[in-house]
Amino acid sequence: MGVEHYENFPVASILLPRRLRRAVEIIYHFARQADDFADEGDLPEAERLALLDSFRSELKLIEAGESPTTPLFRDLRDIITAHALPLRPFYDLLDAFSQDVVKKRYTNFDELQDYCRRSANPVGQILLHLYDEATPVNLAYSDAICTSLQLINFWQDVAKDWRIGRVYLPQDELAQFGVGEHQIAQEDANAQWQALMQFQTVRARALMHAGKPLGSILHGRIGIEMRLIIAGGLRILDKLESAHHDMFNHRPVLKPLDWFIMLVQSAPFRF
Repeated sequence: MGVEHYENFPVASILLPRRLRRAVEIIYHFARQADDFADEGDLPEAERLALLDSFRSELKLIEAGESPTTPLFRDLRDIITAHALPLRPFYDLLDAFSQDVVKKRYTNFDELQDYCRRSANPVGQILLHLYDEATPVNLAYSDAICTSLQLINFWQDVAKDWRIGRVYLPQDELAQFGVGEHQIAQEDANAQWQALMQFQTVRARALMHAGKPLGSILHGRIGIEMRLIIAGGLRILDKLESAHHDMFNHRPVLKPLDWFIMLVQSAPFRF
């Protein structure tokens, strides 16, 4: 988990092998810039989508074996070629960023999970390919972890997302627990809110545990990194529960003591 990150994309981790640092930095800059197209500044939606389409056009040039028009994508082409990376995860990320521009609510968890499939899972897929660990089993475990991390990020940032007009809590589950969006606006962590968020926390934790075997399968630095990521996600969920899901006033963050605990938990003999 890096000092600087797009979601959980490590770019400054001391655990990242030197041979992969440039590749990860270039891929990070691709994701970071595309994410900024979707979120930053005051551009109208049409312009944001056009910028993201320009990135798709560059990917299509790479796919066709032609030379990209920008330095970023020429560097990306070299990384994709050198590591035989699939292009699908890059397209999926762009699809998720485009969706962020136009879709602000999710009817049910299936819709939200499909968004996570494209917004978060590609990061783990790309990293496994870089490490030459992209087996079907590993990819399935990684998808569970990445989806869980994306959900955890949503539950940390409910208030922040509300301020930019987004609600990632499924609409049918809001209704099921008797919670209205006005409670988010009022930062009202009442009993109904706590029950709703406990339901979300349990599901995110189950997904993380479903992917947890990946930390034992992977060895060396990537194994340590994966165990730290898993421990960090679970630690945030613990903090959410300890705060009675009042992330409005007690947004969970990882502090030095948490990192120490996570390092102990991530040791191979403790995992």
